[in-house]
Amino acid sequence: MEKNKELYSYLMDQTERLTEEWYQTLEKSNSSGVYASSSEEDIKLVKKQNQEFHKQFFQVFTKEEASCIKQFEEWIVNVASDPNHLATPSHSILNEYYRTRDQYIELVREFVSLQKGQYTQEDIDLWNKMIIDTMDKVTVWFIEEHSKYLKKRLQDHQELIYELSSPVIKLNETTGLLPLVGDIDTARAKLILENTLTQCADKKLNCLYVDLSGVVAIDTMVAQQIFQLHDALSLIGVKTTLSGIRPEIAQTAIQLGLSFDNIPVTSTLSRALNYNPETL
Repeated sequence: MEKNKELYSYLMDQTERLTEEWYQTLEKSNSSGVYASSSEEDIKLVKKQNQEFHKQFFQVFTKEEASCIKQFEEWIVNVASDPNHLATPSHSILNEYYRTRDQYIELVREFVSLQKGQYTQEDIDLWNKMIIDTMDKVTVWFIEEHSKYLKKRLQDHQELIYELSSPVIKLNETTGLLPLVGDIDTARAKLILENTLTQCADKKLNCLYVDLSGVVAIDTMVAQQIFQLHDALSLIGVKTTLSGIRPEIAQTAIQLGLSFDNIPVTSTLSRALNYNPETL
């Protein structure tokens, strides 16, 4: 343990130097995201994060491995979720972890060379193993967190796209239009249902035209969701008219045994706009 403390003390004295050497040898032209930024603020932050990592990592030589890794949690969560790292490919981040690992191994070699004869090859092998094992665990944990936040951001963006792609356009004080475009999967259909109900209520609409002429294909669940939209709107006092139903969608609805008896339907949006839903 005393040997470990001696190494720990030496390593802690080298944290600033390690960070500067790491950044100076960073291949910025072949990097992307946080490592390619020329912003002084970004550079300052990534250097700070790098130096904090060294200080956290070197505690493995004075504490139990499990305790040391647990203490990485705050650093990992903060760095894995920051915008600059989320804009950085995982393979680039992994490459920098490997470079840092190599820095540590080289620093151990340097420490031993300065203390000739005081440490055995067994000591060196043990330290290197501690570095490699701990770095592997921390790297896996970081990439898992990074991937989790990337997935969450992607979901948030997808939901925003879905929300923006299903706007209820107010035509007059009591009438609105919902033009649907593109493929509609189950997830998008669910959001359309939720957003349309909210928008119709907020806009105090009595009538909504739902135009499907821009929808190429829907699946079984989506066809049912469209009918549920009609039923849900009816419960809040909004009359619904469907227009522009393509042959493929009509065929799907018929195969499902869905009835259009209670839903006004027109072939085109222009025809729908020329009629009052109550007379269709």
